[in-house]
Amino acid sequence: MTPHARRRARGFVDEIEETLIATLLGLMTLLTFANVVLRYGFNATLIWSLEVTLVMFAWLVLLGISWGFKVRSHLGVDALTNMLPPRPRRVVALFAGALCIAYALLFLKGAWDYWAPFADLPKTTGRWFPTGIDWDARRYGFTETGDIPIPFDGLRNWLEQTFNSFVEDGEKQVDSYSKMPVLVPYIVLPLSALLLVFRMFQAVGRVWTGAEESLIVSHEAEDAVENAAALNEKA
Repeated sequence: MTPHARRRARGFVDEIEETLIATLLGLMTLLTFANVVLRYGFNATLIWSLEVTLVMFAWLVLLGISWGFKVRSHLGVDALTNMLPPRPRRVVALFAGALCIAYALLFLKGAWDYWAPFADLPKTTGRWFPTGIDWDARRYGFTETGDIPIPFDGLRNWLEQTFNSFVEDGEKQVDSYSKMPVLVPYIVLPLSALLLVFRMFQAVGRVWTGAEESLIVSHEAEDAVENAAALNEKA
């Protein structure tokens, strides 16, 4: 893949991530506003709105963690590392990055193991590190959310055929969903964990190649003080 193609692919992924986060925030605002209007203006309510808003908020937070690494907006304490010469500072940054990657990989394993049974997929064995595949783990593809409806029948049929079917006496049996299965909102867990691992490797890669000296690049407090000083000087 050429450098130009890689930049385009990276930009495409970035746009999807940012668009999804912006869409979630907008939908949360619209849904909450609509429910307030219905409740106080028409004495009605969208019974599923609270659960959908909570799900979207969880998606917003979990996807926002990896997005924060991408735009380098996470805060940190670098008072001690700034006292080190450039080379030791880089070594400390790489060590900290390795710890962050290890944590992200543990998070990915835990996220997959939690979500997989709801999607009728096998989870991994091992408490800390995956040591194999647990094909005998109990499946929970039948588990539904409390109030979230399935928006259209085509999606309902696909979900039922894929995740809520079983074979009995040599014939395939399909159970119906009355509400959205839990596997749909919970898919953000492995998705966000995978994005976090990807963004962690990107951050550590920037330090490894010498593009940056530290994983910490956001200094909001210092920037705020500088901006306030600049405004005072103009006044």
